[in-house]
Amino acid sequence: MSKGLHVPSEIGNLKKVMLHRPGDELLNLPPDELERLLFDDVPFLPVAQEEHDTFAQTLRDQGVEVLYLEKLVAEALDAAPGARDEFLDQWISEAGITGKHAPAIIREYIDSFKDNYEMVLHTMAGVTKQEVQLPVKASETLRSIVGTDGDTESDLLVDPMPNLYFTRDPFAVVGNGVNLNRMYSVTRNRETLYGKYIFKYHPDYKDSPLWYRRNSAYHTEGGDVLNLNNHAIAVGISQRTEAAAIDVMANHMFWGHEDCPIDEIYAFNIPSSRAFMHLDTVFTQIDVDKFTIHPAIMGTLQVFKLTPGKEENEVKIEEMNDTLEHTLAKILGLDQVTLIPCGGGDPIAAAREQWNDGSNTLCVRPGTICVYQRNNVTNDILYKAGMELLVIPSAELSRGRGGPRCMSMPFWREDL
Repeated sequence: MSKGLHVPSEIGNLKKVMLHRPGDELLNLPPDELERLLFDDVPFLPVAQEEHDTFAQTLRDQGVEVLYLEKLVAEALDAAPGARDEFLDQWISEAGITGKHAPAIIREYIDSFKDNYEMVLHTMAGVTKQEVQLPVKASETLRSIVGTDGDTESDLLVDPMPNLYFTRDPFAVVGNGVNLNRMYSVTRNRETLYGKYIFKYHPDYKDSPLWYRRNSAYHTEGGDVLNLNNHAIAVGISQRTEAAAIDVMANHMFWGHEDCPIDEIYAFNIPSSRAFMHLDTVFTQIDVDKFTIHPAIMGTLQVFKLTPGKEENEVKIEEMNDTLEHTLAKILGLDQVTLIPCGGGDPIAAAREQWNDGSNTLCVRPGTICVYQRNNVTNDILYKAGMELLVIPSAELSRGRGGPRCMSMPFWREDL
């Protein structure tokens, strides 16, 4: 398989994908801190891992090379002298550790894992008070000893990153480059550190251009980015992606890189709520002319078309107000597209299966998609629409509120 990245669409034959196998970060989820860590429940790790292994093997059986985030980061740190220390220093600085001496003590603990792969896994899992005993003097500040009015006693010294198995969000591969995101929440923004080191030091990916950087002032996430074709992307203006981030993205793609193929960005203004967390919870492409959709988005949508202006660094913006069906057909140059609503016409089934990401599917090739087993109403409709379904178990994986597309980041797709 070639080095570098190549993702010119959502549906081209998938050849290489990056996943993260759920790990000990799910064991460090205190029930009373779930909301802060953006989780609704505590998955049972052994079953979650079995389900995820089935997902990975299902993709391999389709000829897809499966990469793992944790291994890529370790390989990047192995490849460059000094990269490990640089990574550890930055991980510590972003870990939210209070006190004068505590950061050094925790850094020494993480650094004690000499194998980079094991070290990376421990940074993902977080650090508990049972692992590292801090003397009172290590805190050195009254705040770190007694907390603030909003603090509650926690057994965590460094938060875990339980959302890491949703590899779609920390960065997004667009064409031959990457949006390395600044994420919406502090809890998840730490995850983007791993992408930084992959694209800075990994021998296969260090030359990939960055269309967006994690130190940007505005937040954006990969679930809001869909590759429509080799020169156009859709981006959601959502709870997780600001309009200003799309302005920055457009300027960098249109004017900052001569080798960026993108010359059209379609910004979809979707409701700012958890139900419409990302654009890929609203619709995902499953075939040349077919999409799964959230049934609540059937009306007129506000969409903005961004293209390069006549002057350097100028971005032209045109407003498009039409139905999702007509908008997508126009963008793709088709006479019409078929929209398949999650749960069909049943509002209760739609709400239930949308909660379990019934419209969040991963396209392996046109007309062949990976879906969660539990969404049987939507799956039956997809099957009747002529889709080939790759069905995976999801009793535990779905507790994190993300589907097969959320759990995957394509690195290479064939051209259509």
